[in-house]
Formats: sequence, C-alpha cells, structure tokens
Amino acid sequence: MTAARPPFPIFDAHLHLDPEGRCVDAAREFKKAGGTGLMLVGKPYRSIRCSSADDFRQNYEITIGLAERVRSATDLKVLVAIGPHPAELPRLANELGLEKARQVMLDAIEIAAPFVRDRRAQALGEIGRPHFAVTLELWQASNEIMEAGMRTARELGCAVILHTESATPQVFVELAAFARRAGLSPDKTVKHFSPPVVALHENAGLFPSVLASKDAFDKALAQGTRFMLETDYIDDPRRPGAVLGPATVPRRTLDLFARGVLTEEAAFVIHRDNPLKVFGQ
Repeated sequence: MTAARPPFPIFDAHLHLDPEGRCVDAAREFKKAGGTGLMLVGKPYRSIRCSSADDFRQNYEITIGLAERVRSATDLKVLVAIGPHPAELPRLANELGLEKARQVMLDAIEIAAPFVRDRRAQALGEIGRPHFAVTLELWQASNEIMEAGMRTARELGCAVILHTESATPQVFVELAAFARRAGLSPDKTVKHFSPPVVALHENAGLFPSVLASKDAFDKALAQGTRFMLETDYIDDPRRPGAVLGPATVPRRTLDLFARGVLTEEAAFVIHRDNPLKVFGQ
C-alpha cells in the first residue's frame, strides 16, 4: 500500500539510476515511501566505456533517457545532472596519458553545456576530484577540470554538484575558493555526500547535500534548514541498496515529522525552497 501523500514535497537531491539496475522500480519505491521529486545524477555506466568526448555525450543521453522513463512511469518531478565523473580521469590517464585525458574531460564539460541550455538537464555534476589518493599531477588536473566546470556553470546560470574527498572544514574552504575564482554563487555550489555541516562559518558558504544516514538529518536540522538531503543510491545490482536505499529520504523525513522534530515549515524549506534556489526548478 502506498504511503499517504505528505503535506509537503520530499526531494532526494542525489540519486542514480542504471539501465542494468532496478531503474524505474527504484523510483517507484521512492514515490511509494512518500517521495515527490529527485535529482537524477549521471554516472559511469557499464554499457559504455567513456574514452572520448563523444562517449560522454552518449553517457549523458543514457541519463536523460532514464529520467524520461521515470517521468513516463510516475508523476515524480525528475531533474537531471550530467558531467564527467572525476573518478574517470585516473582511468583515462592510464589509457590515454594525462594530457589527452585532461582534454577529454574538459571537452565532456563543454558537451554537457548544451543539454543544460536546452533544459534537458538542470545541473552539471557530479564533477570534482577523486575521493581516493592520486598523484599530484592528477590532483592538479582534477582541480583544473573542476574549476572549468564551475566557470561553465556560472555561464549557464546553473548549479554544479561536487564529488570530492570527505568534506573537512579545510576542504570546504578550498572548494569555496575555487567557486569564487570561477564566479560561481555559493548557492549554486553543492557539496554532494556532505556531512551535516550547515552553519555558514563551517561550510564556507557551500550548499550541503547531506547524506540521509541515521543521525545526520537530526544533526543538520539542529543547525538550521540550509541543506538538502540525498541517498546517493547507485542502483548497482552488485551492491543492492548502496549507498542508501531509494526510500530513505522520505522515510527519514516522515519519521522526524511524525516525532515532531521536523516542522512542516522546515520541511518545505528543505524539500521545496532549497532545491528551487539551487536548481531553479
């Protein structure tokens, strides 16, 4: 039985789907739990190994096609983010050499731009830098690509969703400095997989997309409402439910609401006003 419609929208700010995964069924699970909208973020798909800029174009088309499938099967609001995942750079550098790999990643950002202009996508992401140790040369190239993505987002007037290492206070400061150089508004600079760090003096003004783990929502809410919630569900049949299951955001939201921890007003800010401010829809 489908859960009763909550009195406010419920938005998952970072969720992946895969043609080889549960796909529309995962979206239906999100809706059944009370979800109303999501940001569908592209990822590397096993069906296409991106070795050229045109491969990335095909990758983006897969993501957009998945969004269309979900819209056709449900009444969910589905936004889309596309861009070259930063973990692709080390692989490409190993295959093509660093300089050619760097150029492929930069070209992939440029190829994403028309999709955003045409409103087939609403954000660039996830881009950034690897969450694992790499050589200094790869790290510097990753930062260059990330800043290029931020400049493109500024020109497009869209948000950028950042994938990076764990967000310590120093990491927030570093990322904010890149955004400032690129001229990108902090409200358009989303730190994906963020810890519950909501206070501006602690996150350097970036917009946190907080992983909806057991206690993180409570901790974020205790600091304010300037954050979004995400599952980072990856829809990989080899890792069912990773990172968090698609029903997690609505279930946690409705649980806090039922317990009186989350007010209806705060829920509207987190799940409606913040996505509107960040993504424009």
